[in-house]
Amino acid sequence: MEFIKKAGKKLDELSDRHILLLQIGMIATAALLGLILVIVSSGRLSAEKVQEEKRISLTVTTTFTGEDGNSQNFQEALSAFQEDHDYVIKDLSSISDETFKTRVLQDFATGSEPDVLFFFTGADANSFIRAGKVVSLEEIRSVYPEFASNMQEERIPHALTDDKAYAVPLIGYWEALYVNTRILDIAGVDMPGKDYTMEEFAEDCRKIKAAGFLPIAGALGDIPHYWWEYAVFNRTGAADHLTVPASASDRIGQNWVKGLRDLKDLYEGELFAGNTLNTTDDESFDNFTSGRAAFLLDGSWKLGSIELALSQEYGDKAEDKLKDFSVTYVPGTGKRSADEMIGGVSMGYYISRKAWDDPEKREAAVAFVSYMTSDPIVRKFARYNMTALKNTRGEEMQTLNGLEQAAADMVAGAKSFTPAVQDLFQGQCREPIFDGMPRILTGKVTPYEAVKKSLELYNLKN
Repeated sequence: MEFIKKAGKKLDELSDRHILLLQIGMIATAALLGLILVIVSSGRLSAEKVQEEKRISLTVTTTFTGEDGNSQNFQEALSAFQEDHDYVIKDLSSISDETFKTRVLQDFATGSEPDVLFFFTGADANSFIRAGKVVSLEEIRSVYPEFASNMQEERIPHALTDDKAYAVPLIGYWEALYVNTRILDIAGVDMPGKDYTMEEFAEDCRKIKAAGFLPIAGALGDIPHYWWEYAVFNRTGAADHLTVPASASDRIGQNWVKGLRDLKDLYEGELFAGNTLNTTDDESFDNFTSGRAAFLLDGSWKLGSIELALSQEYGDKAEDKLKDFSVTYVPGTGKRSADEMIGGVSMGYYISRKAWDDPEKREAAVAFVSYMTSDPIVRKFARYNMTALKNTRGEEMQTLNGLEQAAADMVAGAKSFTPAVQDLFQGQCREPIFDGMPRILTGKVTPYEAVKKSLELYNLKN
C-alpha cells in the first residue's frame, strides 16, 4: 500500500506534458500487445486452415435435399462417411427438377462439374457421356476390381450412347396397381395376384361398378402414360418392349396399335370415371384415397403420397385407414405375366473424369460412391423400392407399415423388371398419343393414325 501511495504522489508531481506522454506510451504498449496477440492468433488459424486445405476435398451433387424423402438419410450417411474418412465433402445437392438437370448439364459443358454426381441414367446423361466427362465402371474396375460388386450386373443401367455402365445404382422405381381392399371386400372381389389377367381384371371392374364404386381412378386426358405403358407392354412382352418401332406397320408398331385398342376397350366399357378425359390427376388420386375408386395405376413414388394424403385427411386415424390400401401386379396377358413389371433404375452415382484423373481425388471418389451404394445404405434408402443389390433382403424391412410391406413383397416376388419405353420415346413425338389420348379413345383418331404420326415425328430426330 505504501508503494501505491508513493507512486500516486510521484504522478501528482508530474507536469501535464509528462502525463500525456505517459498515457501515449501506455496506449502504444497496449496496442503492441494486441497486435502480438492477433499475429499469434492468426498464425494459429492459418495453420489450421492450411491443415484443412491439405485434406482431400470432394464436390458432390445429389437430389437428396428439401422435401425428398431420403434427404435425412443422405445427411446421416454423409456425416457417417466423413467421420470414418479424412475427406472434406462439399454438398451441392438441390431439388430434382428441370432446373437441376439444366444446371448439371451446363456445369459439365463449362468444366465446372462435380467430382461425384447422383443423376439420371437415361437420355438426360447422353451429352456428358458422349463428351467423356464421366468414367465407366469397366475403367474403374480395372483399378478397383471390387467396385460395385454387391450389385446384380443385369440391373446396373447401361448408357444409351455406347451400352456401357457408368452409374452405380442406388434405388429404382416400379409401376404397379394400387388397391383399395375395402372396396374389393364389399364387391366380393379377390386381391389380384401374380396370375391375374386383363380378362379377370375387366370382370372384377364390372363387379366393383355394380357395387356402386368407380373401378379405376385414372385421368386419361391428363396423365395417360401409365396405362399406355402397360397396354403396350401386354402386347410386346419384355423381349420387345424397349424397341421403338420403325413404323406403325411393322410387327412392334402393330403391337403399339393393339395396345391402344385394348385401352380404348377399357374406356368404352366405362371402367374409368365418366370424366376421365377432362379430370386432373389430382382429382383422380383423391377418388382413390377417399375410397370412391378401387384401383390406381401409378409409380412407386405415389406410395408416399397415399400415406401423406391419409395423414392430412384423417390425422391420428390415418394408420387405421392405411390398412384399407395395398399394391399388387398389373394384370397381364398371354405375352406378359402380371409379375413382369415396369421398373428399373433411373438414377445412380457417377464419378467424373476430372476427379478420376486427379490422383488424390480418385480414391476419395471411389470410397464415397462405394459407401453410398453399400448394402446397409441402399436398404435404408430403398425401403419398399427395388434395388440392384445381390442380397435383396435385410433387417431394415422390419420398420415398414402394411402398405410398404406389400410393396416390398411385390418387388421381391417380381419375375422381372423392364424399364419404361416412354423414357426412350421423348419429346414432341409423344403428343399424338399422349396429348391426343382423348381423341383416340373417343374415335376421332384411330390408334393406327396416332402411332403413325408419333413415329414419324420420332424418326425425324433419331
